[in-house]
Amino acid sequence: MTLPNDYLDRVYAGVLGKLIGVYLGRPFEGWTYQRIMEELGPIDYYVHDRLDQPLVVTDDDVAGTFTFVRALEDYGVSPDLSAEDIGKAWLNYIVEERSILWWGGVGNSTEHTAWINLKKGIPAPASGSMATNGQPVAEQIGAQIFIDGWALVAPNQPKLAAKLAEQAGKVSHDGESVYAAMLWAAMEAEAFQSRDIDHLLDVGLSVIPADSLIAKLIADVRRWRKENADWRVARQLIQDHYGYDKYPGNCHVVPNHALMIMSVLYAPDDFQKAQMIVNTSGWDTDCNAGNVGCLMGIMLGLDGIEAGPDWRGPIADRLLISSGDGGNSINDAVRVSYYLTNLGRQLAGQDKLDKPKDGAQFHFSLPGSQQGFRPQGGFTANAFLRVGNEEFGNARALSIGYEALGPGQEAAAISPTFSPPELLNMRTYDLMATPLVYPGQVVKARVVAPAANKGEVEARLRLRVYDGADKLRDIDGEAVKLAPGAETVLNWRLPELDGQPIAEIGVVLTATGRRADGKVLVDYLRFDGAPEVTLKRPAGDGDFWRMAWVNGVSFFSKRFPPSFRISQSLGDGIVSHGTREWTDYALDADIMIHLAVHGGVALRVQGLRRYYSIRITQDGQLQIVRVRDEKEVVLASKPFEFVLEKAIPVSAKVVGSTISATVGGVAIEATDNSAEAFRDGGIGLTVYEGALSTDTVKISAA
Repeated sequence: MTLPNDYLDRVYAGVLGKLIGVYLGRPFEGWTYQRIMEELGPIDYYVHDRLDQPLVVTDDDVAGTFTFVRALEDYGVSPDLSAEDIGKAWLNYIVEERSILWWGGVGNSTEHTAWINLKKGIPAPASGSMATNGQPVAEQIGAQIFIDGWALVAPNQPKLAAKLAEQAGKVSHDGESVYAAMLWAAMEAEAFQSRDIDHLLDVGLSVIPADSLIAKLIADVRRWRKENADWRVARQLIQDHYGYDKYPGNCHVVPNHALMIMSVLYAPDDFQKAQMIVNTSGWDTDCNAGNVGCLMGIMLGLDGIEAGPDWRGPIADRLLISSGDGGNSINDAVRVSYYLTNLGRQLAGQDKLDKPKDGAQFHFSLPGSQQGFRPQGGFTANAFLRVGNEEFGNARALSIGYEALGPGQEAAAISPTFSPPELLNMRTYDLMATPLVYPGQVVKARVVAPAANKGEVEARLRLRVYDGADKLRDIDGEAVKLAPGAETVLNWRLPELDGQPIAEIGVVLTATGRRADGKVLVDYLRFDGAPEVTLKRPAGDGDFWRMAWVNGVSFFSKRFPPSFRISQSLGDGIVSHGTREWTDYALDADIMIHLAVHGGVALRVQGLRRYYSIRITQDGQLQIVRVRDEKEVVLASKPFEFVLEKAIPVSAKVVGSTISATVGGVAIEATDNSAEAFRDGGIGLTVYEGALSTDTVKISAA
């Protein structure tokens, strides 16, 4: 199968379209058309500030879309990926009551209902079927809102996109909800090669039953579009014939799908107008606008998004993916676009793309990309700062522009590497996230001062780190002078930070003379190496240090003498820390078991149900166990005295395929060369039906 020549850029446009739509519609989700018109008027642009809300928030549409598609990586990049496998991914990545879904209760939230079914051992697709949950629950909107990733990995293959969307949708939904998901996925896949909305609709209709309710409503909306030039008339007809009052449940798919169809029919070549129509129309605005935005982004490309107002600047590529894999949570549209493109290339039988700029995490390679970098609070004395992206040689770079930069002023551009302060004011679910950057790692950034600059500047790397009151403080690296025409690589081995997480990283510029005008280009910014960090309770009474762990247990409090005390009521529990960029490293801790069937530490953690466990069991064994979904394999075992309320020293490490540890003076080792081995991932503390604690966890190079 031949991929589009501009495949990566079109995926990027689709991801951006999804984000723009979700963040545009999120602040007034659930409002009626009448309320929107009375309180906000037509939704021509972002309104979050008018409603005193953050723009970039945790949202199920974003998190689910870009999490569930990871089942392809976890269970084999294959067109035959099954609903059962995607259901297993749900259990690995979704933290109960804390991430991705609307946890509205069984029978209220379709996704919550399906997750409980999966947890009880009912596999997909039975977990989401009408036979299990009844028609009203099964036909809510959720199957549709998560499908964009399946289309983005299947360009020009509408039948494949529909097939994957069907399997994913059936984890939690059934009936018309799944038909809506299949149709929209097929449309998005076909949008890689066609800008004809009527053709896209015909392709979408070809993958669902002709006698379905979704097919009927599309026929009606198409007819209403031909009969009425004003979209408001069509919206009223949708409310009259397919409104919320016609269908049971909290958020039925049919009314919202009708609004999506209407918006693309009335604005087939105008990204901004389509967003205005679908958002002003009300109901499930973030879901509807997100799906419409992704379709229009794929179809019209980056130029289509940029033909209207500045949608991209306020977002700056930022997105949050709250899941059991905390290192994937603080993310950006560039990183996600490369990930999806590589999945699509693998599905098409092609090799992955080379990693830009030798694998730098921030490389700014896509047109207009900022990867989260924004001005840090402007200048201290009203000087002018702009952050953008421009061509640089045969590549692209981040541009930090400044004007009239003088003594006592600074130009700083920063990007998030952990949960932002505004997280505390988000009215959505929790953000399960761990930092991306750690003490002990080496940060490098290549910076270039064009010859046209006026005046010399000093450049330095900057960290923004939480303090004991959960406020951000700046910590700067060594300054390097940059005269016009000069370049350098900033280099900094990050210091210990008393257990506090690094929230942001960036570059700060200051003038060496009376004034400087120009810009500095950041070619890349990267961080490498194993952390050298001691995780503990820092000074003060803040919370972000504890929130830097993915909380997959029943109880995780800072109100105990040890820094970390966890308790799990039923089954396995885990709290984890770190990223998939960690490969070989060592862990040292003194653990204390207060009550448990078994408890210990985890290595190479890749979610709630994928990791190596070094654990002490109630029946007197020290084990190395590979936990992979519902399957546990004991790789090594030795007799060990199980004692409660006693500090037990643990020194463990992973190097290549070898997992080894010394626990309470007993050495144990295992080698895992199987196809199910884990090659990367963070660390964790685990306990099965009981409580476990430790005061410090030290991570270092193996």
